[in-house]
Amino acid sequence: MTGRLYTPSAVRELCRRYGIRPAKGLGQNFLADKNIVDRIIEGAGIERDDCVIEVGAGMGVLTAAAAEKARRVVAVELDKRLMPLLAEVLADRDNVRVINGDILKLDLRDLLRPDETARGRTRILGNLPYYITSPVILRFLEEGPPAAGMTFMLQREVAERINAQAGGKAYGALTVAVRYHCETSLVAQVSREVFIPRPQVDSSVLRFDIRREKAVTPQSEAMFFALVRAGFGKRRKTLLNALTGLAGCDKTEIERALAAAGLDAGRRAETLELCEFAAAADAVCALVRSRGGV
Repeated sequence: MTGRLYTPSAVRELCRRYGIRPAKGLGQNFLADKNIVDRIIEGAGIERDDCVIEVGAGMGVLTAAAAEKARRVVAVELDKRLMPLLAEVLADRDNVRVINGDILKLDLRDLLRPDETARGRTRILGNLPYYITSPVILRFLEEGPPAAGMTFMLQREVAERINAQAGGKAYGALTVAVRYHCETSLVAQVSREVFIPRPQVDSSVLRFDIRREKAVTPQSEAMFFALVRAGFGKRRKTLLNALTGLAGCDKTEIERALAAAGLDAGRRAETLELCEFAAAADAVCALVRSRGGV
């Protein structure tokens, strides 16, 4: 059944037959290219004992392809209109379970049953709409079940932000958060021409290999990310001005903390490497402790 989904005409025909108009508000652009599907599945590194969580089953093309490789696939699809279509497309896949729900609201650690995690690794997979890309990635990194990695198709601009280097305009809080948790690699560049309907932008497929140990080890992860958010929240300002008020610190205290971390208070957040964010966070923690704080 899924073989017919790899052509634009077949996707259009299924949409017509099931009365489905791709919803722009849901970021629905259905992939219709077998070569790209194969590259995503190969790039994800799925092995026979693995369990795959898919974000957004769509028309079930990636779902079925993942099911050929994995022991189990649990696919989450928000659009209830697609459920009858998925039931037909995946009828011969007895190792697939489809959940109709919102990935941003479901308890991610409850997605998998004990029998689905009994052996093998967990891998996350999906073609992410632009408007939920960052929230989905960060939710899985911070609240998701233990996983070996994630492979997502993203808007190319977002992929470039994730892979950006310090000092550039694309480098930001998302870059730092992903790098803290993961090593990333480019799987494929994807033209807008392989989607129905065609989006306005091209895409990239990134693989996120989750680190066993974080990239840096700040004394307080909460302070580390609070400092990152503060720095990039006012990215045009110097560190001194952007961080004033963090943990109740005034400008003089922030200047002292940055000096203790060996950082020029006139720099901006976009110039800092992860180790420098960690050093600054540790210095702020030390300052707070010195005045009797937590």
